[in-house]
Amino acid sequence: MSKEELNLTNDSNEVTLESEERRKFFGKSALIGAGVVAAPMTAAMFASTAQAQRKEMAMSAVVHPGELDEYYGFWSGGHSGEVRIIGIPSMRELMRIPVFNTDSATGWGLTEESKRVKGDSADLMMGDSHHPHMSMTDGQYNGKYVFINDKANSRVARIRCDIMKCDKMLTVPNVQAVHGLRVQKAPYTKYVVCNGEFEIPMNNDGKDGMKDVSTYRSLYNVINAETMEMAFQVMVDGNLDNTDADFDGKYFASTCYNSEMGMNLGEMIGAERDHVVIFSLAACEAALKAGKFKTYNGNNVPVLDGRKGSDLTRYIPVPKSPHGLNTSPEGKYFMANGKLSPTVTVISIAKLDDLFANKIKPRDTVVAEPELGLGPLHTAFDGRGNAYTTLFLDSQIAKWNVDDAIKSYKGEKVNYLRQKLDVHYQPGHNHTTQGESRDADGKWLIALCKFSKDRFLPTGPLKPENDQLIDISGDEMKLVHDGPTFAEPHDCIMVHRSKVKPKKVWTRDDSMFAETLAIAKRDGVDPMSDNKVIRDGKKVRVYMTSVAPTYGMESFNVKLGDEVTVIVTNLDQVEDVTHGFCMTNHGVQMEIGPQQTASITFTANKPGVQWYYCNWFCHALHMEMRGRMFVEA
Repeated sequence: MSKEELNLTNDSNEVTLESEERRKFFGKSALIGAGVVAAPMTAAMFASTAQAQRKEMAMSAVVHPGELDEYYGFWSGGHSGEVRIIGIPSMRELMRIPVFNTDSATGWGLTEESKRVKGDSADLMMGDSHHPHMSMTDGQYNGKYVFINDKANSRVARIRCDIMKCDKMLTVPNVQAVHGLRVQKAPYTKYVVCNGEFEIPMNNDGKDGMKDVSTYRSLYNVINAETMEMAFQVMVDGNLDNTDADFDGKYFASTCYNSEMGMNLGEMIGAERDHVVIFSLAACEAALKAGKFKTYNGNNVPVLDGRKGSDLTRYIPVPKSPHGLNTSPEGKYFMANGKLSPTVTVISIAKLDDLFANKIKPRDTVVAEPELGLGPLHTAFDGRGNAYTTLFLDSQIAKWNVDDAIKSYKGEKVNYLRQKLDVHYQPGHNHTTQGESRDADGKWLIALCKFSKDRFLPTGPLKPENDQLIDISGDEMKLVHDGPTFAEPHDCIMVHRSKVKPKKVWTRDDSMFAETLAIAKRDGVDPMSDNKVIRDGKKVRVYMTSVAPTYGMESFNVKLGDEVTVIVTNLDQVEDVTHGFCMTNHGVQMEIGPQQTASITFTANKPGVQWYYCNWFCHALHMEMRGRMFVEA
C-alpha cells in the first residue's frame, strides 16, 4: 500500500501503527531523559528532540486522566433541543445544557425558575437547536454568553457561561423557522442576528390570502443581546438561510436558496442563480430612528423594508441554492457555499461601501469562486490563509488557499486546492478552534458528519452521527478521532479555555432565582435558615434547606388536591456537592447546586405517605437523605 493510501485509510491498523510509533517515540525520549543512550548527545540534539516531543504532545488528541482539555466545544444538540459542552481535543462530553427541551436530571422545564426563562413557550417540550455562537468584544470571544436558535419553534435562547445555564429565551414574532444565527462581532455583541427561513404572509391571521404567495415574506431578525428583546426586523425578497457578521460592526450577510419563492422542490431550484443579501447596520438603525417601519400581527416590533431597491440592503447574485455563510478571520471576506454548485463565492467586504454607494455592481464584489467538489456547505478557517470546506456529496473536507483562489479568479495559473480528506460520511458544518473570531489558531478542525454507517458498533436502524476530529496544525490534515453522537448536533464552536470563567458555586444574589427569593421575602421566610410551610388556601409553599446528607424538613403535611411548591436551598458551600429533590410518583425532580435556591410546583394528587429523596449523589449517607409528604384525603 502506498503512503498516500495509508494516509486515507483510517482503520484500526492505522491507529495501532500510530500508537506504536508514539510509544516508541516516548520510549526513546524517556531513555534520553534518563541519560541511557548509546552515544553522547549534544545540547543541540537534545533541544531538537525535546522540541519535537513538545510539539507531538501539544497536538496529541489524548488527554490523560487528571489533565484538562485546551478548548471548550459548544455543540448544538439538534432535535434534542439542548447544547452540549465537549472537551477538545479529548472529545469527552462534559455537560449537557438543557435549553428548548425538558430535562428530568436537572428539572429544566419543570422548575419554576426554568419556566420563567421559557416564558410564553414554557408549554413546549421540544426544540431543534442549530447554531451556538459566543458573544464577542472586538472580534474576540469574551466568554459571557452563548446564543442558540430553535428552528422548530422560532426561538432564540441565551446561555450564561459563568453558570452554563440558559437564562433568557425569546420567541421571535412574525416568522417561522429561525435558522442561521450569529452575533455582532465588533465593537461588541450589541445584537444577535438570525434568519426567518420559511416564507409566510406578513399578516398571518388565517383570513383571506393564505395561499397567495405574493404576500409571503421572510424576515431578518435583530435582537438586543443584553435584554433579549427584539430590536427590529428587515423584510427581504426571497428566503433566508445562513448568516454571519463582519469584524467592523457595519455589515451582516445572509444566503438565500429560494429567490424564486417556490412552494415545492421543483419551484425552489428553478433559477440558475440565487443571492446573498447584505444588510447595512447603520442604514437600518437610521431608518428605525426615522420611523420608517411598519408593524404586523398585533405586536410592536418594527419591520423595515429591505426588499430589492432599498437603501438598507444589497443583493449579490451567486450560484443556485447557496447554504453556509462564513466570514474569514482577518475580516476580509464573506463566503457563500454553493450546495448545488461545486463552488464557494468569495465576497470582498472592503468593496461593500462602494456597492452601497452604487459605485459598483453587485457581482463586482466577488473576488473568487473556486471549484472545490460536490456539495459545498460550510467553510472554516485556520488563520494562516487557508479555508476548509465541507463537501457533503463527496464526503470530504477540501483545504484551499484563499489568496491563490483570488489569483486564479483573475486568470493566473495557480493551484489553490491544497488537500482533500475523506470524512465519514456526508459532512455538514465544520469548525476550527477559535475559527470564527480574530484568534483562529489553526490547531483542530471538527467535521460534523450526518451519517456514520459502518464506523461504530451497530445500534439498530437509528445510528449515531459522527463528529470527527482533524489535526490541521501541519501542512496536511490528519484525521485523529471519531466521536459518535446522538440526535444530529448541527453546528459547534470551539473556544480556548482561557476565555471561559465558570463559577464553582452559586452566588446568593444570582438573578436565576431572584424571583423565588422575592416570593420568600413576601412570605417572611429566610431560605438560608428557615424550614417552614406557608399555606395560602389550596396553595402550599414548602421551604426547606439541604445539607448533605439531610433535608431541613423531614416531613410536611398537605391536603389531597393542594398545589404544592417546594423551595429548596442548598446550604453546602463545597464545590460539586449538588443535591436533588425528587417526589416519588409525582413526576417531580430538580437539581439544586451549592448555594442555589430552586423550586418546583406540582399537585398532591395521591393520598397517604409520599416519600421524597435526594436524587443527586451527595454523601456516603446519600441513601438516607429522604423525607415524607403526608397527604390527607
